[in-house]
Amino acid sequence: MKFTRLGNSGLTVSRLCLGCMTYGDKAAGWHGDWLLDEDESRPFFRQALEAGINFFDTANGYAGGTSEEITGKLLNEMASRDEIVVATKAYIPWRRAPNTGLLSRKALFQAIDDSLTRLGMDYVDLFQIHRWDDATPIEETMEALHDIVKAGKARYIGASSMYAWQFAKAQETARSNGWTRFISMQNQLNLLYREEEREMLPLCADQGVGVIPWSPLARGRLARPMGETTVRSETDGVGKVLYKDDDAADGAIITALSQMAEARGAKMASLGLAWHFTKPGVTAPIIGASKPHHIADAVAALDVELSVEELAQLQGPYRPKWPTGLGMPLAPMDQVTLRQ
Repeated sequence: MKFTRLGNSGLTVSRLCLGCMTYGDKAAGWHGDWLLDEDESRPFFRQALEAGINFFDTANGYAGGTSEEITGKLLNEMASRDEIVVATKAYIPWRRAPNTGLLSRKALFQAIDDSLTRLGMDYVDLFQIHRWDDATPIEETMEALHDIVKAGKARYIGASSMYAWQFAKAQETARSNGWTRFISMQNQLNLLYREEEREMLPLCADQGVGVIPWSPLARGRLARPMGETTVRSETDGVGKVLYKDDDAADGAIITALSQMAEARGAKMASLGLAWHFTKPGVTAPIIGASKPHHIADAVAALDVELSVEELAQLQGPYRPKWPTGLGMPLAPMDQVTLRQ
């Protein structure tokens, strides 16, 4: 495993992060068809740790909070707390009622306490805002996050998908008030969605913010040839919104990746992940794993070097897209109550 610092911080993380959205109670999550329960999840945490991965990402809204429960239980069993980096997120409402979500001071203090209870931990290493909240002044959000850090409940803070101007505003609000600033940006980035290269990636590189991309394989579309499907691809409503199966440019990229993998004798997933390490500022793609080879293929990406010609083949068919993934629809959560 290779390690690096997360942005300009002193926090050391593996170059791969295990995303834990896959692990949770099927009955608790609105995306439950492809979730793995505790017993099914256990081998993947063990495999990740044995591969040297020390970075784990979850969220209060994943599987109704049960992702945090499984993540915390298995990591507490298998790993030394001082060696691993645990990240979670807040924003998604945990009940359909006032003050039970988003980024107010009241909601954030409740969210961190609930997450720590589910994780069975005294602190998280990285506490992230899952999306931007138009309803709450950014001053209120940043001061609350600063106070959460000072209270010892989080070591660092990070943000997830938003516009670059929003991220810059948040950072300047924290800087001008002497509050804790974000050390990381978790945003959508892959060969099928490169809109973050315009503003967010240059901003993060300039400001020393680590980038931890979500959906680095476009929810599996970059891990299999065109036409192949999985249970998740057939039932993942979010993925169908983010990526259009009839997009000609996407199809050309997937085909180029498939042909390159065959020529190299490599896995598509390995090459698709390796592409991220050619982008300045990218620290650790957040990988999903529901089959043993998923982690092995991801680790193999660390030793892949793509030539200029190969990058041209993979990137050439790309066509600009309308920004997606910046807002988070709350409607699917209306019937979900997060465990507190």
